[in-house]
Amino acid sequence: MELQELYGLMDRFAASGLTALEWEKEGERVSLHREQPIAAAACAPAPAQPAAAAAQEPEEQGEMVSAPLVGVFYAAPAPEEPPYVTAGAQVKKGDTLCLIEAMKMMSEVPAPADCVVEEVLVRDGEAVGVGAPLFRVRRV
Repeated sequence: MELQELYGLMDRFAASGLTALEWEKEGERVSLHREQPIAAAACAPAPAQPAAAAAQEPEEQGEMVSAPLVGVFYAAPAPEEPPYVTAGAQVKKGDTLCLIEAMKMMSEVPAPADCVVEEVLVRDGEAVGVGAPLFRVRRV
């Protein structure tokens, strides 16, 4: 299976409501699993905020850097090494912000532009889906 085929399969799995998928083709086998989502009815609805309170909250500045694929977020190249970036770090376009591991393959997530990392939104070792926000950045 080519890498692009695998990423396509992972993207479709992430977008579906499935919790497990097994795929076999020409002797190669892929197995994808995720935890079942909590039923919406089991969750208490969040209380609505009054419009005046919402208007008083400061609007977060910057843009989001999102996960390009489903996998596990790693902030550093190895457990004993420092993270690629922390809040307040200034990076150049293309600098590595983090790694995402999918099917034992590591993919680098690059900075979209010269920017300052305002906030890291994911914890090291946390599972992420396609489009999950990873960082809030401000272009410089």
